[in-house]
Amino acid sequence: MVDIAVISGSKSDQLIVDRILGRLKDEGVSFEHRVLSAHRNPKELEEYVSGTDAHVFIAVAGLSAALPGVIASQTHRPVIGVPVSAKLGGLDSLLSIVQMPPGVPVACVGIDNGENAALLAIRILESGR
Repeated sequence: MVDIAVISGSKSDQLIVDRILGRLKDEGVSFEHRVLSAHRNPKELEEYVSGTDAHVFIAVAGLSAALPGVIASQTHRPVIGVPVSAKLGGLDSLLSIVQMPPGVPVACVGIDNGENAALLAIRILESGR
């Protein structure tokens, strides 16, 4: 059983992912990481989300940042989006994540702020214990 699933949309997001994974390791939280694009790997993403026993998802995404919303549309577990500063200083990603339609809740941290995503995921886990 894993506590947190970290999903990034691209290998180019690895710097942000490394910050998340480092913080989770430091805190002793179990996790797994996958690179699955909402656009390039939709079937694999859906299979992973439905098959994992993770309690919380962290989705790292730039550009259109569809990944967090797609994950949230496939699960009732908490999803935290981390916008990446790939273009437009990350504002495009930030706005994509915070403007989810009704019924698709996604929490959002600051641009490139993977550490806060890790800390928020840990707090979510601790609130249920």
